[in-house]
Amino acid sequence: MECHRRGATDSSAITSLALFLFVAGVLTYTVILYNGLVRLRNENDRAWANIDVLLKQRHDEIPNLVETVKGYMQHEQQTLLAVTQARTASMSADSIGQKAIADLQVASALRGLFAVAENYPQLKANENFLKLQNRISELEERIADRREFFNDDVNTYNTRIAQIPDVFVASFMNLKPRPMFKVSDEDRRQVEVKFASSQGSGA
Repeated sequence: MECHRRGATDSSAITSLALFLFVAGVLTYTVILYNGLVRLRNENDRAWANIDVLLKQRHDEIPNLVETVKGYMQHEQQTLLAVTQARTASMSADSIGQKAIADLQVASALRGLFAVAENYPQLKANENFLKLQNRISELEERIADRREFFNDDVNTYNTRIAQIPDVFVASFMNLKPRPMFKVSDEDRRQVEVKFASSQGSGA
């Protein structure tokens, strides 16, 4: 009888220990998943902040560029207007998707301006214009690099929060899929058509 009671006690202790270890393991794993998702979210935020800083720096350079070239390009008001309007649209964009489209508009307008500048030798010899052109081109390259890095981060994040078991922790944290910093082919065509039309009407 004594042996039977001792055996039942030992079995109960083993069961309790196994249950404790299981719960502790689940909690530990949940904490690991939680911390991993927090890290991904923070990396997304930091990657986007890096892009936003570069976009703002480009915004600051555009008025200087327009001021420099308008004295040389008096017959290219439509081109200058396209750049100014694109900058205004970019500054008023709120969401990442809107900023992606606005970024494409700004880049297209600037390419149009630099292409037209090729027809003005005196402008191309202007030291301030050359500095601004190089500065903006450098910012364009850095934005492109940061865009690729950000989109990779977002893709990893969106994949993780949709996978099991991460999806359960993500639901508890109320994490939602995030948009990438890119535009659709349709949006891209619309921007290109719009600027092509604007530049053509100014000719």
